[in-house]
Amino acid sequence: MIFLILVPATALIIFWFALMSKVEREDWVIAAYNKVFYNSMLIEKLRLKDKAKAEKLSGYKGAAAVAAKVLLRGNNAKKISALEKNNAQLKSGNMKSINIFPLPGYVLQRKISAVGKGNAHKSIAEKYSELYGRKHAAHAARHMLAKFLSYPAIGICALLFPGCILLSVGSTRTGAAITAVGPVLVIALVYAMYDELSDRMKKRRASIARQFPNVVSKLALLVTSGMIMDRAWKETAHSHDSELYREMQKTSQELDNLVSPETAYGAFISRCSTKETAKLASAITQNLSKGNTEIGRLLKDMAHEAWLERRHTAKRDAEKANSKLMIPTMLLFIAILLMLLVPIAMNFSI
Repeated sequence: MIFLILVPATALIIFWFALMSKVEREDWVIAAYNKVFYNSMLIEKLRLKDKAKAEKLSGYKGAAAVAAKVLLRGNNAKKISALEKNNAQLKSGNMKSINIFPLPGYVLQRKISAVGKGNAHKSIAEKYSELYGRKHAAHAARHMLAKFLSYPAIGICALLFPGCILLSVGSTRTGAAITAVGPVLVIALVYAMYDELSDRMKKRRASIARQFPNVVSKLALLVTSGMIMDRAWKETAHSHDSELYREMQKTSQELDNLVSPETAYGAFISRCSTKETAKLASAITQNLSKGNTEIGRLLKDMAHEAWLERRHTAKRDAEKANSKLMIPTMLLFIAILLMLLVPIAMNFSI
């Protein structure tokens, strides 16, 4: 039995090291690009946190300000500095901070086109396109797929070899459990990464849908008051700092950089990927040459529909919450019923 386990485990780890020996400069460059990209996103998040902390602190004075500083624990300047230093090293060609474990997955994608350009890659790329934009989607998808291809081999081998050792020393039950359940858990954990990506995308869409009524109402108010569409879009985009507003800020920057409105709003549609934002951007591009009268009326109608949909969504969410609360309520009722009936039954038995 031990031999039957050791043979595939050994073959798997040899195959992994063989792929590792085939890693080329192209793979290192893509891995470095992804590392820089993720570091940059983390830097942006940390800066937003620091900005939010600074805004909170500005509302305090004297002893309250000192206490607030202690509670909020300073800023993330050191972390940001370390990440920026790491990015500078990677850009200069220093690859020491690169995680080598996904690299065999890069090799498989490069060697086998069915893997590197298959349905799995397309599905992941579509999700990343929505989360980060088309510019970064291809490399981010390649990195995620490399993890899916490489991590199971490492994880399974890391569990099979200790399992075989335990079996050989006589710990049959523990060894058998590790060799049987371990690979399943590894595959489940790897799949959880993909599921987490899908979950992030769903939450982002829901957040954008919640913010949409406020956005379209602001746009309608500004446009009907005489402001041109580009200016109204920019004012609305910079009035808040959440998912939909940040996507509008990106579109505003593209328009400032002389990107055509059709291209800029088309990219906005692909990043947000909700029917509401698609309808808004399409209406804007179709009415750019018609002036504020027509687009103002459309935005008013859209705002009215958005708030009605928001109310219906809130009702549906409330109904879902009530149905979920029924289970713990029933369990609590059963527990109380048992607490009452058990003593009675015991008294009858006496």
